Amino acid sequence: MFNFLLKKLLYSLLVIYGVLTIVFFLFNVLPGDPARMMLDKREDSEQLAVIKKKYGFDRPILIQYLFYLNDLSPLSFHSTDKDKFTYLDNSKYSAYKLINLESLTIVLKKPYLRTSFVKSNFKVSSIIKNTFPNTFLLALLAIVFGLTFGLIFGVFSALNKDSWLDRIILYFSVLGMALPSFFSAIIIAWVFGYLLHSFTGLNMTGSLYEIDDYGIGRTIQFKNVILPAVTLGIRPLAVIIQLSRNSLLEVLSMDFIRTAKAKGLSRFVIIFKHAMWNSLNPVITAVSGWFASLLAGAVFVEYIFAWNGLGKEIVDALNNMDLPVVMGSVIFISLIFVIINILVDLLYAWIDPRVRIE
Repeated sequence: MFNFLLKKLLYSLLVIYGVLTIVFFLFNVLPGDPARMMLDKREDSEQLAVIKKKYGFDRPILIQYLFYLNDLSPLSFHSTDKDKFTYLDNSKYSAYKLINLESLTIVLKKPYLRTSFVKSNFKVSSIIKNTFPNTFLLALLAIVFGLTFGLIFGVFSALNKDSWLDRIILYFSVLGMALPSFFSAIIIAWVFGYLLHSFTGLNMTGSLYEIDDYGIGRTIQFKNVILPAVTLGIRPLAVIIQLSRNSLLEVLSMDFIRTAKAKGLSRFVIIFKHAMWNSLNPVITAVSGWFASLLAGAVFVEYIFAWNGLGKEIVDALNNMDLPVVMGSVIFISLIFVIINILVDLLYAWIDPRVRIE
């Protein structure tokens, strides 16, 4: 177990390092000057020089990259000179000093994702903290919807193989995989949030929290999560239907199922105690992958439904060239991917004793 976790940890660090390297250089070669964008029409040469020095834009790209790595690293090196970019500013870093030298301080700190270009002095970590819970709730409800109905329809389809019911379920599962999420979102919002609003009571757009007309009170509107969660869960639902159907059919043809039938076990016990449990591995793979993908892929769905999550924040940041928010969000999502992959490997070993963790 220890060797497994150590290998996964090293692998995860390499993946995250690769992601942040690609993201940094990708966004820093884009056309446009962030310093000019931040000043807008108030630009003059002195202010431009101040902004470039404050954010390190006056340094070569490789030095900026090393500064960025230093900000993200839990173990970092900082200058004692207040005029230096790497000065240990308490307003930026939450750090514990390990070693104090004459011109250098080595500290242990939280990764610093820097501040937004658009939202003045607002930390990227705070933006993620405020928006990610909404995205997590949306993705969780979407995957629960997809998993629940996917397993139900997948079992029905497998038990009625080649029947009209099986063909109808497979047709709609293929249709669900073929429809892009943004197109489904527009159709579902228009039909259930506009045309049938008087019957459903659902809104075309809205977030989890809504402010009253006086701007004072804040209320939770759980109904606003229904349409985006269903929209986001359509494609996982379609995939899980086909995976659970095919996996269950494969397990039902195995020798131990024939042995169970020969012993006189009931059809219910054979299917739900023996066959279903042994057919879950590919479903778990799909669920874990889709859940991680939904956290990253909810961008268009959140934007269409005006759901105040991390996806919508990324779209707004891209429109405003708010690079620290985009870069910080991408790195955070890659970290979630890595954590979910490790948890799935552990879950495999728990469900299937044949899988050994080494």
